[in-house]
Amino acid sequence: MVLMSCISFAGSAQIFVTVRPPRPHYVRVVAPSPRHVWVEEEWVERGGRYEWAGGHWVEPPRPHARWIPGHWANRPRGWVWIPGHWRY
Repeated sequence: MVLMSCISFAGSAQIFVTVRPPRPHYVRVVAPSPRHVWVEEEWVERGGRYEWAGGHWVEPPRPHARWIPGHWANRPRGWVWIPGHWRY
């Protein structure tokens, strides 16, 4: 679990951090099937903090769907995580 100092604004769905967290080291396991796609780095908001939640294998919701990875974006108030999503 990664804990860091962060600022949350009422009515905002984003949490800003002053220091972008380091990417944890992990081992990619074998895919459960040829249909599965590896979701690389993912961070989730829990209780006003970001916690590491990736990587993992997931089956696309539709044929030919492509996973667009999440990324950290530097904003005027600090770093914010932009979640990954499926592109159809």
